[in-house]
Amino acid sequence: MSDKFRITLAQLNPTVGALADNAAKAFDAWEQGRAAGADLVALPEMFITGYQVQDLVMKPAFTADAMRHIDQLAADCADGPALAIGGPYTDKEDKLFNAYYILQGGRIIRRVLKHHLPNETVFDEVRLFESGPLAGPYAVGDMRIGSPVCEDAWYEDVAETLAETGAEILLVPNGSPYFRNKLDVRMNIMVSRVVETDLPLIYLNMVGGQDDQMFDGASFVLNPGGELALLLPPFDEVVTHVDFTRTSQGWRAEKGDLAPQPDEWEQDYRVMVEALRDYLRKTGFEKVLLGLSGGVDSALVAVIAADALGPQNVRCVMLPSEYTAGSSLADAEAIAKNLGCRYDYLPIAEGRQAITNTLADLFEGQKPDVTEENIQSRLRGLLLMALSNKFGEMLLTTGNKSEVAVGYATIYGDMAGGYNPLKDLYKTRVFETCR
Repeated sequence: MSDKFRITLAQLNPTVGALADNAAKAFDAWEQGRAAGADLVALPEMFITGYQVQDLVMKPAFTADAMRHIDQLAADCADGPALAIGGPYTDKEDKLFNAYYILQGGRIIRRVLKHHLPNETVFDEVRLFESGPLAGPYAVGDMRIGSPVCEDAWYEDVAETLAETGAEILLVPNGSPYFRNKLDVRMNIMVSRVVETDLPLIYLNMVGGQDDQMFDGASFVLNPGGELALLLPPFDEVVTHVDFTRTSQGWRAEKGDLAPQPDEWEQDYRVMVEALRDYLRKTGFEKVLLGLSGGVDSALVAVIAADALGPQNVRCVMLPSEYTAGSSLADAEAIAKNLGCRYDYLPIAEGRQAITNTLADLFEGQKPDVTEENIQSRLRGLLLMALSNKFGEMLLTTGNKSEVAVGYATIYGDMAGGYNPLKDLYKTRVFETCR
């Protein structure tokens, strides 16, 4: 009986629907684990499909294809460490589960079926999946491992059942999206599970942006008593190894690196950068453009875009009217040039006058009001979308969360675009971030 056990942790970034690409990432992590002498290579929840997969998983052909990719991984990874990977599972009664697959020796040796299905905030898994039964641990080599799948670890019953049925460590695969200071929340809950069970716990989270969600990684390992043995960096893809040693009190994780965690301001900014970068990469865009007004919101969006894509892939467009202040013109040009982005100057006065002339007969006798003000915004939106269509650059909108919350925006105007990096940042935090 061996007193050593090595687990390779793959904190990686899958793409929803990209089954072959996700399988290739999993296989690469497995090869790294094999080269490092690992006994088990672990990936996060629903990794083969990407997460959250939403209604795509309800298509039988897609789920069947995902299961075939897992079968192929089992065959490809037959000669080496076991592989643990999340994916969908449909049973003989066509019930659909969020499952965690354990692959070893060329076959699937266990499927752990998620018991607690989150059904709040960004999650609606009750609609998508069946709840799996409480179950015991699985064996890999000389270690018995229990795997509460993500939400399962937020409740006492799953971990308690695993401990009572012989689990020696807990490996928790996650697809846990970011919110501010969430690591503290996760850590407190997982320390509770460790104290209750007196077992080491691995919290393995994915990274990367998927639509409106950002998975921040920051995976960690706890020893009994809540001692932190390993902490991975947030937002970065990492493949690393954690060694366990059998002691008279049970398995214990050897101390590893504790990666520094940025403060909430830096993490919020990193989320905006990474989320934009991933949204574009996963939708096939390489370049963006935005209307640069000289104000703080569009300035911050330009900085985020330049950090996410490189300034050479960002087009900033100033669209002044005869009412635009000279200071706005100067500020916009300075921002673009300081960042190294392309800067285009596209006056709208002539186009605005043409639209005014077109409407003159119908508007005769009417006093000018917000209609005329909105014409400017909508003309800017039209011109920016024309540039987007012509050059294949995604248009970024620049409104902050405060403006969106109260409707301070013009539909078909400054709301036009494919992605808003500031959508979850209130105006007060825009100012503070810029400072």
